[in-house]
Amino acid sequence: MIRESAEYDVLVVGGTGVDTVVRVDSLPVPLADSVQVGPIEEWPGHTGANVALGVRALGLEVGLIDCVGDDWTGSQVRRLLAEGDVDFAPLISPAGTRRAVNLVDAEGRRMSFYDARDPADLRMPREFYLPRLRRARHVHLSITNFARFLYDDIQELGVPVSTDLHDWDGLAEHHREFALRSDLVFLSAAGAGARTTALMREILREGRADTVVATAGADGSHVLTRDGHSTPHHVPAVAPRAPVVDTNGAGDAYVSGFLYGRLTGRDTRECGRLGAVAGAHACTAPAATDPICLKDLLAADQIA
Repeated sequence: MIRESAEYDVLVVGGTGVDTVVRVDSLPVPLADSVQVGPIEEWPGHTGANVALGVRALGLEVGLIDCVGDDWTGSQVRRLLAEGDVDFAPLISPAGTRRAVNLVDAEGRRMSFYDARDPADLRMPREFYLPRLRRARHVHLSITNFARFLYDDIQELGVPVSTDLHDWDGLAEHHREFALRSDLVFLSAAGAGARTTALMREILREGRADTVVATAGADGSHVLTRDGHSTPHHVPAVAPRAPVVDTNGAGDAYVSGFLYGRLTGRDTRECGRLGAVAGAHACTAPAATDPICLKDLLAADQIA
């Protein structure tokens, strides 16, 4: 079900923070007391912010709610989202704003270290999030722990919900509820490896999803739907139109393109193509700082 009118086309929950990007010659890095690297950079974003900014750049109305700190890191997140015209409503968390350190090699591949500063009992008050859920056509949940506690209200309201499991291996319990209670599920083949197709089938069989998408970097992506077919449809990767700088945020951009397609009535194959175009474009700027605009997305999709 897609709501036809609402204040937000997409409401994103959770997933903001600041990345510290360290560029290295190769991964893994050498074991040494010190390694000379290029300039170390700070980039606000993270998965929730990247999805929100990506969908907003495509012309949809976007809200974002999250728990952040009253700190410098949080101020960078607020500035980024304001500049991107995303309606950001933060709750102040005493734990502070999340951070990550990303090692990025010369080919744009990355290794990320995420902090776990959110306390296990961190929750969003129902009176804070419920009015915003009521104003949304679609909700995208980041896999921050507090976000799982919104599922009952989301499903009672009948709002479609998506999530990105990232590199879930199919075993870690933290991700399972997100996998089984979302209508649209994204994951990375990097986590499940050879078990990716089996895991996609498991999510459809045991959960409520109608569509599961596995992204696979340069190998494209795979889309499996609840239509009786057991083999995922392969969506080829799209070559970036500029040199690859950084793969940070490419998966989030794919989600943005796919969501745009879904919310504008495209079929799943076209949604996958739009996701591939958006993901490729994200690799041409550091930390997904240049989300693709709608005109360029649709033009590139005609070529792809």
